[in-house]
Amino acid sequence: MLKNVVAVVLEEVHPFELGVACEVFGLDRSDQGLPVYDFALASDRPGELRTHAGFGVRVPHGAERLASADLVVVTAIDPHGEYPVELVAGLRAAVERGARVLSICSGAFLLGAAGLLDGRGCTTHWRYADLLAERFPLATVEPDVLYVDADPVITSAGTAAGIDACLHLVRKLQGAEVARGIARRMVVAPHREGGQAQYVNRPLPEADGRPFGAVLEWMRVELDRDWTVDQLAARAHMAPRTFARRFQQETGTTPLRWLIGQRVLFAQRLLEETDEPVESVAARVGFGNAATLRHHFGRRVGTTPQAYRRAFAG
Repeated sequence: MLKNVVAVVLEEVHPFELGVACEVFGLDRSDQGLPVYDFALASDRPGELRTHAGFGVRVPHGAERLASADLVVVTAIDPHGEYPVELVAGLRAAVERGARVLSICSGAFLLGAAGLLDGRGCTTHWRYADLLAERFPLATVEPDVLYVDADPVITSAGTAAGIDACLHLVRKLQGAEVARGIARRMVVAPHREGGQAQYVNRPLPEADGRPFGAVLEWMRVELDRDWTVDQLAARAHMAPRTFARRFQQETGTTPLRWLIGQRVLFAQRLLEETDEPVESVAARVGFGNAATLRHHFGRRVGTTPQAYRRAFAG
């Protein structure tokens, strides 16, 4: 369930990271048939808080507001700070009763203080990864990725990676069509995998008329083809090793992983919008058979195609 969302903010809040939570969960997009969330801001001391940029933000709720949330989003905070016991306890209690928590950038440090990273994979902005591992040695810090879904704890890297993590959670709980609709309104890519690297030259590569962009579009259009790096490199008029290196730089992942991710996204759409048999869906998206689709779908989405269709069809 994803209906009641609370964003936790502290003094010197970073406005961009707060804006990510507000943009994804705080706007009424019901005119496009998209969900409306009960969205609120909460802090240990409600009232006027200073932002990192110098202006103020009014926070109407205290830590008690976390008690009714389905999702608590923790925005960027001082990674060297000590954190209010009310919020630490509220986060811990939220997870214990079945809510999810999601951190953006250095917000992971508040989750660590609540003990929610112990024994879990997690991430934060690459600048703070070593400090996060030092402060919370029971956590498994993954310093290079965009986000980590260790359900019910989701952590994301700096700034824009918070958008990816939020859309990932929307997709997971409410379906690919809802996530695409929100992404379309935000004018961002509807999906970047959590395992993609934080260090990418162009986070959102598109088919822009240049050879490399054209290759991505060919791959999208012909998902059912078993592309090889040599074939893709020839299309881009590059040597295979140069193409593989450039692909990693541009997308943060390998051609195979990118292709599998696109196939899973297309499968989600077909499962939501059509009644085609799973075997047919598998063939259309390029997996060949239902068993291969189930394997990759389970790894990426965390459920089976049949269960996904029951939850999100229509």
